[in-house]
Amino acid sequence: MKNTILLGSLLLSTSLAIAADQPASVTPVAAPAPAPAPTAVPIPAADAKPKEPLSFFVTSAGIGKGAELGGLAGADAHCQKLAEAAGSVNKTWHAYLSTQAADGQPVINARDRIGSGPWHNAKGAEVAKNIAHLHGNTLELARLGNNLSRTTVLSEKNESVNGAGDKPNQHDILTGSQPDGTAFTDAADHTCKNYTSSAEDGSAQVGHFDRTGGGNTSWNSAHASKGCGQENLVKTGGAGLFYCFAIN
Repeated sequence: MKNTILLGSLLLSTSLAIAADQPASVTPVAAPAPAPAPTAVPIPAADAKPKEPLSFFVTSAGIGKGAELGGLAGADAHCQKLAEAAGSVNKTWHAYLSTQAADGQPVINARDRIGSGPWHNAKGAEVAKNIAHLHGNTLELARLGNNLSRTTVLSEKNESVNGAGDKPNQHDILTGSQPDGTAFTDAADHTCKNYTSSAEDGSAQVGHFDRTGGGNTSWNSAHASKGCGQENLVKTGGAGLFYCFAIN
């Protein structure tokens, strides 16, 4: 009997010892999911500026009748139509054209009908700060010059215009103006009868938008055209194009 009890105690002690040596069974716990990385918010550059809206262009096409534009009203309407087709809204557009005294009507100066500036092309680049800067009213402003050039005078479509060396050359831009933006006051016709004539005779003063050719780099008063018809303008390097400025 004693032997049986001792044997039982020995077996129990051995079982407990073996159990103590076994590692405890642990149920694994899933690690928490990592927090999502914060979304980066772009910070605009300190000097970033919105693009300036269109307020100056040279017409991508003329009316098609040479210097016969329907007078100032017809030219202004063409500017307005092209600008609105290009997406420029809530602006009033005027053609940069001077007229001469005729039929009881006084002269009109191009510089007096285009607003006060500044003006920007279709890329948003400034071409002139104000009337004085545009025309070089003072010696200092004339020395500095405005920013009208072959690379900045663009159409309302943000397209370059053919200049000297291109085929066809279309750098003659109708203005009917003297270099200071005023109308001519002599008896000669400088406006193709105030932009109502497409005759082979007559003449209109033109500028060179690319500031090249003919020994005259004036953007608004380089030389007179040889006739008023479309073909007359084409023969001397034009296409009946003109400048348009937003007045507001």
